[in-house]
Amino acid sequence: MKILHIMAGKGQGGAETYSTDVMLSLHKSGIDQTIVMSSEAPRYEEMKKAGLRLRTAPLALPIRPLQKMLLKNLIAREKPHIIHCWMRRAASLLPTRHDAKAVIGWFGGYYDPKHFGGCEHFVGVTPDIVKHMRDNGVDPTHAHYIPTFPDIETLPPVDRNALATPKDTKVFLTLSRLHPKKGLDTFLKALAQIPDAYAWLAGDGPLRNELEQLAKAEGVMDRVRFLGWRTDRAALLRAADVCVLPSRYEPFGTVILEAWAAGTPFVACKSAGPAATVEDDVNGLLVEIDDIAGLANAMRRATRDEELRRRMVAQGYTAYIKSFTREAVTRQWIQFYQGLIRA
Repeated sequence: MKILHIMAGKGQGGAETYSTDVMLSLHKSGIDQTIVMSSEAPRYEEMKKAGLRLRTAPLALPIRPLQKMLLKNLIAREKPHIIHCWMRRAASLLPTRHDAKAVIGWFGGYYDPKHFGGCEHFVGVTPDIVKHMRDNGVDPTHAHYIPTFPDIETLPPVDRNALATPKDTKVFLTLSRLHPKKGLDTFLKALAQIPDAYAWLAGDGPLRNELEQLAKAEGVMDRVRFLGWRTDRAALLRAADVCVLPSRYEPFGTVILEAWAAGTPFVACKSAGPAATVEDDVNGLLVEIDDIAGLANAMRRATRDEELRRRMVAQGYTAYIKSFTREAVTRQWIQFYQGLIRA
């Protein structure tokens, strides 16, 4: 079995992180892979060090016809059984002719299938995204569900002193890009209703300056730590009291699984992913989108109600072990590939 992956993104988003996690896991399982990715991708050196076969030439120049030609030549040389396109841009580079047995288009959100014209099979990260594919014309037998998995390292909790945070205070953690759809303005306004609690915002993005100004305006700047992009998410989760996902738009949210795996109580707004994944008052707490008072109340409950905290941690970890471990999801990918080749 030989797989050719195309990941054209250069950012540090969830799709880039998850796709490379899958490739690394498949590599450990002995799957023969060729990876088309940019040398500027954040995890390029990590992938190279791990021994994966990386090909950067098709993405080296920002000229679409040349990219497609180089990719066509690469496919002809490598002769993969399956071509796996991670998101829309990767699918747009596909040559019209190739000898692969199947081409997969991966949906991390509610994308339009018409932008994946060269793909024959489609994989969504939630059942609702799979339903969206079918509702938009994808053959139901070619629309498949494979969840994501969290990358939770065996790291000890981060030292709060290193983040200028008192040891005895309550800490609310967000793990996301600083983008309007993530609802971080709602989060900071909710924090203003919880005196003495601190907030850690792990991530970067275009909203950084605006969020800093909002924190000052809300009078919480001295209790907020903008941490930038972090690679020690597990250590942050284990040091925080509650993980919060206040997104207005979130197709899934691997952070849900990260919190469950790390044993951190979880609070979220009812965007699509959390609403479909989290059982309210069982393995997490859900509030309406943009409900500042509701979010503040849920955050308070998640720190003060010890029985609720124990229940959320236990039920979240049970859900993670049942369906979302790295090993379980990697097996699903391998079985899926094998089925396509047999077909």
